[in-house]
Amino acid sequence: MSAVSIEHISKIYPPRSNGWKSLFQKPQGAGFQALDDVSLSIDHGEFFALLGPNGAGKTTLISVLAGLSRASHGRASVCGYDVVHDYQQARRSLGVVPQELVYDPFFTVRETLRIQSGYFGFRNNDDWIDEILANLGLTDKADANMRALSGGMKRRVLVAQALVHRPPVIVLDEPTAGVDVDLRRSLWEFISRLNRAGHTILLTTHYLEEAETLCNRIAMLKRGRIVALDTTANLLTRTGGGSLEQAFVQIMNEPAPQSEGLV
Repeated sequence: MSAVSIEHISKIYPPRSNGWKSLFQKPQGAGFQALDDVSLSIDHGEFFALLGPNGAGKTTLISVLAGLSRASHGRASVCGYDVVHDYQQARRSLGVVPQELVYDPFFTVRETLRIQSGYFGFRNNDDWIDEILANLGLTDKADANMRALSGGMKRRVLVAQALVHRPPVIVLDEPTAGVDVDLRRSLWEFISRLNRAGHTILLTTHYLEEAETLCNRIAMLKRGRIVALDTTANLLTRTGGGSLEQAFVQIMNEPAPQSEGLV
């Protein structure tokens, strides 16, 4: 059983409506296909990267996995739990760090993490909360109000929220976008330690050196389809031992396979 299983996932967004006119007119057009027959599996304990340009479908795939969006076709599971039919167990097995800075401005950092613990049925979780705060450099901000934190500190709290229920699978969607070097270093030290302890990590990032250094295997998405899926070492050999950035550019510039689905 894989930690993450994605089987023939497609996601088609319906045509955009014309506001109040849509009450009297049918939507025109075929819609937008964000994902087109995507299949992959991630083993337990793996550090896996999902790469692609903006609009490739990375966040849509993560949204399907997290239960925030329902696939048009196919199925996905986390630790064997179907994300639709076994959604409670699937969501309990998954921790997601989103791209956006989403927070409640009325609570302190510690209160935020206690509330997040409660969502998953965890009480008296302060020992683990203290450990997370220490590893993310948030101990001195534990009693600070969320709205008083800098952008980088808010992002650290998002990481803490994703980890507070001890999920076996952790999804990091651009976790170091716009943050300082110290946070990037401390975050990767902590996440690497969690990975060595057995946690499965799924990373999306535009910092390709992070993926090259940290990840065992990499999938590349282009226009909603997987165009490369291999070990990091094998992808590097495609450029004669060059960097992952070189391999990425080369693969992205190759002609994409023709889609048979709706576009």
